[in-house]
Amino acid sequence: MILKSVAEIRDPVHGYIKMTGVERDLIDTPIVQRLRRVHQLAGSYLVYPGAVHTRFEHVVGAMHLAGQTAESLMSTSGISQDQVQEIRIASLLHDIGHGPFSHIYEEVLAAKSEVTHEDISQRLVLETSIHEVLERNGFSAKKMSQFAVGMANKVPPFMNEIIAGGFSADIMDYLLRDSYFTGVEYGKVDIRRVMDSLQVAKRRLAVEEAALHAFEALLLARYEMFKAVYFHRTVRAAELMLVQSMKLADDELGLTDLSDLGYYLELTDEIVLHKLATLPPSTRKLREARRLALDFRNRNLVKCVFEKVVQRRDQMVSNLFAKERVREQVRIELAEVAGVDRMQVFLDVPTTPSVPYTSSKETFNSVRLVHVENAKNTVKSIPLSELPLISSIAGFMDILRIYTTPENRRSVERATIKVFKNKNFITKVSI
Repeated sequence: MILKSVAEIRDPVHGYIKMTGVERDLIDTPIVQRLRRVHQLAGSYLVYPGAVHTRFEHVVGAMHLAGQTAESLMSTSGISQDQVQEIRIASLLHDIGHGPFSHIYEEVLAAKSEVTHEDISQRLVLETSIHEVLERNGFSAKKMSQFAVGMANKVPPFMNEIIAGGFSADIMDYLLRDSYFTGVEYGKVDIRRVMDSLQVAKRRLAVEEAALHAFEALLLARYEMFKAVYFHRTVRAAELMLVQSMKLADDELGLTDLSDLGYYLELTDEIVLHKLATLPPSTRKLREARRLALDFRNRNLVKCVFEKVVQRRDQMVSNLFAKERVREQVRIELAEVAGVDRMQVFLDVPTTPSVPYTSSKETFNSVRLVHVENAKNTVKSIPLSELPLISSIAGFMDILRIYTTPENRRSVERATIKVFKNKNFITKVSI
């Protein structure tokens, strides 16, 4: 480590992670320490018992990998040690805005606003003790609030790409970490080869042509982890129940009220689960929210009765079930045809870009390759369509599933076949 370290953390994935004085001060703030109480993979531990790791380990690991990437670029990019320190800090802070149960909370928040955990991260950098620590150590809190989400205007674009996008330390860490704690092999990729092969070309990150296979393996590993872990049907069953419980209890508990950051910071996984499981049975909504929370806690999960995986090639093709209004209409119709309570039917359509967005939230449609010959570098941009492995998964992966309680399984399954056949949904989702 080029920067002066003052302490170290023993990490099961990366070994000893050294930290500087400012990094230690930031890690010791209540804002970062809170991440110890937010699971990295929400309800996945109900399927993969080892997946009890938290956002805290992830941000420390991402900081470590971001620093290694930056240091490997120092000789060719001209960045300074101060910029390496900024990159490490930005990566450390990139997830501090996550709510309870991480991305599950964002599904609840999305029903009320367009605010994301990145927006909350920026607020926390500017409005909490993070601001004081940064300014005291000579760093601009405003700049770092933008840099932490990969959207800083006053840094070269390649520095933002280390924080967010297909080359980011975030992706490299969560693939290795999630694979390690779930016991799933798909995320084990040679990130060292990827990091060492990165170069800066026209102020953007590029990968050496000889290491293209390692970068392809990274993207394929991400795709497989979504199918095997993040979108696993039983994982999603647990998370659907939690999402619905939080939505039903939102007015009572103020879960999406972001006017008071102090209250928001109290909403960690166990606190929210306890609040949900002890709701007063004063209304039907609250009784249902409480039941779902208790069933989640006891792993009494809903069952999948229909599943269809859809690979969309074109970003402009809209997902048939993208609008919550449409999903709600279909869910109600399914319940009516099945003759069951509408609260017992769940429609889930998790979706993700098969290849991650760039740091500026644009579609990742090409990769910059560096060809090295006779000590001379030639840079060319290759469309993903010309890379057979990546082209095969490029686009958007949707998984349409219908869930219900075990006792209603057969009636809802029959209703799903009938409704989807009548509306021709099964062929429509085969875009």
